[in-house]
Amino acid sequence: MLTACTNKQTTNENMEQELQLTQEWDKVFPLSDKVDHKKVTFKTQYGLTLAADLYTPAASEKFKVKSEKLPAIAVSGPFGAVKEQCSGLYAMKMAERGFVALAFDPSYTGESSGEPRRTASPDINTEDFMAAVDFLSQLEGVDPERIGIIGICGWGGIALNAAAADTRIKATVASTMYDMTRVSGNDYNDAFDDEQWRHRNRENLSKQRLADPNAMAGGVLDTVPPQAPNFVHDYYDYYKTARGYHKRSGNSNDGWRVIGTQAYANSRFLYYINEIRSAVLVMHGADAHSRYFGEAAYHYMVEGQAEGYRFVGQPNPNPENKQLLIIPDATHCDLYDGGYEEKAGKGQPKNMIPWDTLAEFFQKNLK
Repeated sequence: MLTACTNKQTTNENMEQELQLTQEWDKVFPLSDKVDHKKVTFKTQYGLTLAADLYTPAASEKFKVKSEKLPAIAVSGPFGAVKEQCSGLYAMKMAERGFVALAFDPSYTGESSGEPRRTASPDINTEDFMAAVDFLSQLEGVDPERIGIIGICGWGGIALNAAAADTRIKATVASTMYDMTRVSGNDYNDAFDDEQWRHRNRENLSKQRLADPNAMAGGVLDTVPPQAPNFVHDYYDYYKTARGYHKRSGNSNDGWRVIGTQAYANSRFLYYINEIRSAVLVMHGADAHSRYFGEAAYHYMVEGQAEGYRFVGQPNPNPENKQLLIIPDATHCDLYDGGYEEKAGKGQPKNMIPWDTLAEFFQKNLK
């Protein structure tokens, strides 16, 4: 049985009422009969309360008689998504394979606390992951020495930053990752990597703070022009159709506040990932527009330098436990839910996510 050691870290009626947690199953994927599920809440060091879904291997004789504590994994992402979308799917799939898994809504998003809504911060988001590790470490059925994390899309970069900061994290997966600081400061493919563009961007954001600090930037487009880049169609197909739409998801609706990610544009938070000693798996689709984020992060993490990184560091002291896994033919959003042969989640599943490979990575490194 998995219970928390302190009242502060468990779900209670006051927190549920304050956060208005939904108790019915409202995920974009069906609940597996191989897992048990419940809603939980926990606090961050910034005083915010995060809402999460805790997935555990289904009660069975195998786990009733198992005396050893289980390894655990915290999951979040994509950036602007909610736990009812693909982070919950990842957590459930890991619970099916014997892990305790926690999918959480980051601060200021979903069912978690924080005002104004849809605000992001490199520090606060990194703390979200570390607070999830705090929570898992205090569950009776979890071995606190065997905790890993999974970050998806923009949360892949945040996961790497958390792994660089928190040595309790023994294994990390960055799936279809973005470096949110790089894309916020330079745009896609570093297309605007120049001082003048960044200055104009800073001016616009600074003016926006007084004009209307709560203006929303908009999520994924409601109508995508035919000539739009393929990845825009890819995002639409996940966030705006029955495949992945969720009413609490910023990406599915009105997005982030215009100034909500301002701090990311002036940060480079992967500076110390070349010093991560624990195991890391960077997983990306071969056909993903974002592939360059994952490959650059991997090479900098291992070698201390990479294309697009202005900083140069020392090679990693433990390169042997770092892996780069490129999934043939997979797009960015194929690694959200495995992908489908037809639009809007129709047709046969493409099964692009190697769930057993992820489980084997964690089994090897959380021992």
